[in-house]
Amino acid sequence: MKNIVYFCAVNEIQVRIIEHANQWPTTEEATLLEENFFHSRALFLMTAKTPRQKPYMAVAQTSDGQVIGQLLAIVRYRASWFPPYFFMHCRILSEGAYSSQCTNRSEVFAQMLHAIRNRLGSSVLFIEVSNLNQKMFGYREFRKQHFFPVHWMSIHNSLHSRAPEERISQQMHKRIVHSYARGVVTEEVTTDDDFRAFSKLLHHHNWLKPKRYIPHDDFFRQIQQMHCGRLYVTKYREMVIGCSAVVYSGRNAYLWYSAFRRKSFAFVHPDIMTIWHSIKDSHHHNYDHIFFLDVGLPFRKNPFREFILRFGGKPVSTYRWFHVSIGWVNTILSRIYRD
Repeated sequence: MKNIVYFCAVNEIQVRIIEHANQWPTTEEATLLEENFFHSRALFLMTAKTPRQKPYMAVAQTSDGQVIGQLLAIVRYRASWFPPYFFMHCRILSEGAYSSQCTNRSEVFAQMLHAIRNRLGSSVLFIEVSNLNQKMFGYREFRKQHFFPVHWMSIHNSLHSRAPEERISQQMHKRIVHSYARGVVTEEVTTDDDFRAFSKLLHHHNWLKPKRYIPHDDFFRQIQQMHCGRLYVTKYREMVIGCSAVVYSGRNAYLWYSAFRRKSFAFVHPDIMTIWHSIKDSHHHNYDHIFFLDVGLPFRKNPFREFILRFGGKPVSTYRWFHVSIGWVNTILSRIYRD
């Protein structure tokens, strides 16, 4: 089957969709954009090798061939026997990667997003764009392409100005000290046994959460192999009671996935210990911030969001943008979610 490249040229900017690794640009500008992990060739390759996922990379180039922007969209195949469903959805994390020569990021972003929408058509149920660095980024462009915003809350902890211990309450500090004294340890996953325990807990913890998508084990193994993040397990008496996956992009760390046996081992606080180690280890490796990519749905009362804020993080109001491929459904939701 021949590789298909989709072209969209507007205002002397050409956008093409890459679906296979051998289509990747070989220019120096493309290499410079690799600092943003979520729109990098590394994540593209990881996703391409993971079952039930397919990457689509929009690459924006000027008329002389210079790469000025990249936007990675990941299509996920979701299915379940109970409750029974099958659909595909597309997620884009953040607004993309851009070269220093790109002075009109919103416009370039809009063209790349338009190219991805045209390529996917109605094959996906919906497209979700989340974790934007600025709340109002691309607002007009999203509206023009019939996306609708949902109010969301983003949380991140600063690691560069004060130590993590200075940001937590005395009660939280006592619980951490008490759990360490009881023998709780958090370690990086290095053995097959630890990896199997990590995977088992992560999938079991999230199997009743339809919104939460957990990739195939191959994805997490590649995080280790490509050294773009770390996997952790929290243990108590050799039993795994918590786990987390942290990835790195530029000067920041991102806690992407986590799970805990919170009820069974409440007396040693597996949730606190797992999150705490992720924060502490990121601080130890001199990252400026740690971001929590998913803190739950935007309900007014969200226990997990309130839990994460107890570590001294900063809440920031933001949007997540959605586009449903079923026209009349998208129209109704656009009217419901008026900002």
